[in-house]
Amino acid sequence: MASLTDFEYHRLTDSLLRRIEAQADAWLQDDVIDIDAQRTGGLLELSFPDRSKLVVNTQPPLHEVWLASKAGGFHFAWREGDWRDTKTGTPFEAVFNEQASLQAGRSLRLSA
Repeated sequence: MASLTDFEYHRLTDSLLRRIEAQADAWLQDDVIDIDAQRTGGLLELSFPDRSKLVVNTQPPLHEVWLASKAGGFHFAWREGDWRDTKTGTPFEAVFNEQASLQAGRSLRLSA
């Protein structure tokens, strides 16, 4: 497995964070859920109606993406063309969808 260059890592993580931000904006605009997305550099916080947060954070020195939810923390590395959980190999999108849905109390899906 070839490792990412810093440039590739930053390009991929920026794309992921922009995609999540756009999805949160779409959920809010379409009245799916009252959610607030706040991004500062490589950190994106999603605030849910119950005041819980889902935090996606880039970890440049490790070339990882971290997801923090009420259920705990998850670490993802770029493998097989996707961000995958470093313990289970589960794709980021599947974990994100599960955690966002749990915190929202309804099914939420990150669009492609």
